[in-house]
Amino acid sequence: MKEKTIYTNAPENIRESIDNGEKVIDFLPPPNQLIRKIPKVKITITLNTQSVNFFKQSAKKNKVKYQTMINEVLDQYARLYSNNK
Repeated sequence: MKEKTIYTNAPENIRESIDNGEKVIDFLPPPNQLIRKIPKVKITITLNTQSVNFFKQSAKKNKVKYQTMINEVLDQYARLYSNNK
């Protein structure tokens, strides 16, 4: 016989809902609110073939655009070395 799991770290209202078999209300924002709406600028850039191939292969495995991955790397680099910390 399975032993019932007791949720002790959950907030009281969530624990009561779980114990009563109730559906817990989703508190996460909908997907359309998770999309970052950051203005972008289109540029032309020449990159090493090896680097582009790496990002294209990684992007394909992760089902994202390779340009998005390159943009994220550049954003993280800029945040790290920005004077506006």
